[in-house]
Amino acid sequence: MVVNERPLKRMKRRVTADLYDFLTFPADIDDRVSADVPFRSSVHRFLSNHARLTIPPSLFPSLMTWQILFRVGSLVDGSDLSPSMVAVDIVEEDVTRSRSSVYCDQCRVVGWSGHPVCRKRYHFIIRADSSNAIEPYQRPCSKCDNLVQLSEPRCKWCNFEITVDDIEDWVYLQIEDNTHLLHGVIHSNGYGHLLTLNGREGGSKLLSGSDIMGFWDRLCATLSVRKVSVMDLSKKFGLEYRLLHAITKGRTWYGNWGYEFGTGSYALTQDVYQKAVNTLSCMPLSTFLFQGRGPRNRLQSVITLYQSLAETELLTIKDLFSFLLTLIPEFRKPLITRTSEQHECTSTSNVLCAWTSNDVEDVQKAFIKVLLASSACSENKWVSWRALKGALCRGVASPELLDYSLKHLGGKLVANGMVVRSQCNPISSAVEFRLEPLSNMHNGIGAISSYPSEEQVISDLRFLFDSIVDPDKMVSTGSRVMKKQVADSARKLLDCKQFMKDYYKPEKVEEELPSAIKLWCSVELSDQPKDEPSPPPELIILPLNATVANLRSEANSVFQEVYVMYKRFQAENLLGYGSISDSYTLKFLLGTSGSVRIQGKCLAKHGLNRFRMERGTETWKVDCICGAKDDDGERMLACDTCGVWLHTRCAGIKNSDAIPSKFVCMRCVNSYRREAKKLQDSNGEAYKSNTTCRGEVVATDNPAIAGNMTVNFGVR
Repeated sequence: MVVNERPLKRMKRRVTADLYDFLTFPADIDDRVSADVPFRSSVHRFLSNHARLTIPPSLFPSLMTWQILFRVGSLVDGSDLSPSMVAVDIVEEDVTRSRSSVYCDQCRVVGWSGHPVCRKRYHFIIRADSSNAIEPYQRPCSKCDNLVQLSEPRCKWCNFEITVDDIEDWVYLQIEDNTHLLHGVIHSNGYGHLLTLNGREGGSKLLSGSDIMGFWDRLCATLSVRKVSVMDLSKKFGLEYRLLHAITKGRTWYGNWGYEFGTGSYALTQDVYQKAVNTLSCMPLSTFLFQGRGPRNRLQSVITLYQSLAETELLTIKDLFSFLLTLIPEFRKPLITRTSEQHECTSTSNVLCAWTSNDVEDVQKAFIKVLLASSACSENKWVSWRALKGALCRGVASPELLDYSLKHLGGKLVANGMVVRSQCNPISSAVEFRLEPLSNMHNGIGAISSYPSEEQVISDLRFLFDSIVDPDKMVSTGSRVMKKQVADSARKLLDCKQFMKDYYKPEKVEEELPSAIKLWCSVELSDQPKDEPSPPPELIILPLNATVANLRSEANSVFQEVYVMYKRFQAENLLGYGSISDSYTLKFLLGTSGSVRIQGKCLAKHGLNRFRMERGTETWKVDCICGAKDDDGERMLACDTCGVWLHTRCAGIKNSDAIPSKFVCMRCVNSYRREAKKLQDSNGEAYKSNTTCRGEVVATDNPAIAGNMTVNFGVR
C-alpha cells in the first residue's frame, strides 16, 4: 500500500519531551489560535500547526484523519521514567461523500434542527486503547486484534492482508463507536456536541473524567467553537449522576466547566429545573426520621449513622449526600494523612465546643466503665452507640456532649493494655464499641475508626439514593404529599438531559480587533418560506478599506464553504439599506463592528434541497399535551388520524411497553365524540318517530354514529 505516494517507513518513537502536556494543552502553547478567528478558519490553522495527517485524502475522499500525541503530566528532571502518552485522533468528515447520515440527530433534539446541513464535521476522538499505542498511527488487525502499523501491507502476527477498504471501515467504525474516552463532533459552523466522555469508571486507566473534560473545554475555547451541547447520561457509583450532582451542587457535573441548562424534555424550562433542584436540596431529613413507637427501619438507621459521624449538623438531603460524597475520597488517602486530619479536626472542635476537655474526659471514662461491665459479662460483645448513650443520658444533661464524646471514643487507651475499638455494623448501620487488647490492632491504628468502610459508604449511598430520591424505587415514608413532591422534582431533573455552553459571544469580539471590520452576517433567500429558519449568522472579517462588493464576495465564499445547500449562493442586496453602490466604503456604512443582513439566492438549489435542514426532508408536527412543540429525543408516536406526534409517556404508554399498532390521540377522540353528539342531536326526531325494529337498525347502521370505530388507547 502506498501512502503519500511512497511507502511509509515505521515511525521512530517520539521523545516525550517534544510532546505537549495533555493536562495543560492548549493553554501552554505560544502560538495559540486567536479567539477572534471563526471556527471554520481556526480549525484549519490548528490542524496545520499541531496535528499530523495520517492518511492522505487520495485514499479516502470523504475522510481526512489527523493525530496528535500527548504526554500526560510534567517531565521530572533526573528521572528515567517517561510520562505516559495518549493519542487524540481528528477525523475531518465530508458530509456529502460520507457513508454516515447527512443529518445530525443531536442537532435535531437540542433545538438546532433548522440549521442547514454543514459541509464538514470534525470528530475529536480519544480511543480507549490510545494510551497503549506508543507508536502512532496504529490500528487493530481485523483478524487477530493485535496492533499493526497503517503502512504495513500485512499483519506481522497472523499474516492477514490489510487493504484500503479495511482501513476505511476501521475509520468509520471509530466515528460510530461509543466506547471512546472522548468523542466530540463540531460542525463547520462552529456548533458542536460532546457525544462520549468516559473517565475511570468508564474504562479509562490513565485519565480521569475531569482530565478529559478539561482538555475538551480548553480545546473548544481555543478553536473558537460557538456552542456545544451535551446529553448528560452520566453515571457514578451506578447512580444517575446528573440527579445526584444537581442535589449536592445545584447544577450538572458539566456545569463545573460552564455548561448550563439547554433544553428540557417534556417542555421543561430552566425555571422548572431550578425549582426542582431547590425542592430536593432543601428537603429536611426530619421528614424521613419521624416514627412512632416502633423500631427504626433501615433508612432511619442509615441516616442517623451519618448524622452522628458528621462534624456539622446534617439537616437536609443536600447535607446528607454531600457528606457521603466527601467521605469516599478520604478512603483513598494514605492512612497517616487521614489520622492526622482527624486529630486536627478534633483539636479544632475542642476549641469551638461549649464544654471543656475535662467534661469530655469524664463522660468518656463513664462510657469505658460501661464497656468494662459489658466485657465482664461477654468478652466479645459489642455495645451500640445508642445503648451507650442511653446508659448515661440521665446523668449527663447535654445530648450533644454525649454524641461528641462517643464520636471520639474509638482508639481511647484504657488501663491494662486495652483500647476502645469501634466499628460500623454493616447489617444494622449502627456504630458499636468494645474493649480489645492493644496488641490486636494493626500497628496500633487502622481498626479504631467508627467510620464504615468505603464499600459500605458506597452501598449506603446507593441505598439512600434509591430510597429517598429515585422516583421509581423510593420507599413510602412521610406524607403522601411529600413523597409526590420529591418524586415529581426528581423526575423533572431526570428529564433535563440537554446542557449547553456558549463559547463564542459577539460582545467579547466587539471590543477587540479595532484594525479590521468584523460583522456578523445573516443571509436570507429571496424565495425562502416565512416559517423556515435562516442559518446562524457567520462572522466575517474584512480590512478597513473594504467595500460593499468585498462584503458580498466574502459572504458568498463563507456560506458556500460552511453549508452544502449554499454551494452556489449569490449575495444580492443588503437588507435595510436600499440600492447602494458596490464601491461604497463599508466602514462608513456599517462601522467596524456589528451585524448585517444580506438577501441572496441559491442557483440550481433543487438538487441540494435534501441538505436544507438538519431535521431532514420529512415534514412532521409535534404538539404534545405536555407542551412540547419539537422533537426532544424522548420516545414518541404519531396519531393515526391527524398525524401529530406526542410522547408515549404523555399518552399513558410506559417505556417498557411496545408501541401500539394503532393509536388515536385524545384530541381526535374528543372530536369524534363531538361530531357524533351533533349528529345524534340532529337526528333526534328520526329516533322518536321510528319505533320499528327496522328503524332502529337503520339508525345504528349509519356510519357516522355507529359504534364501529376502533379507538386504541393502550397497548395491544
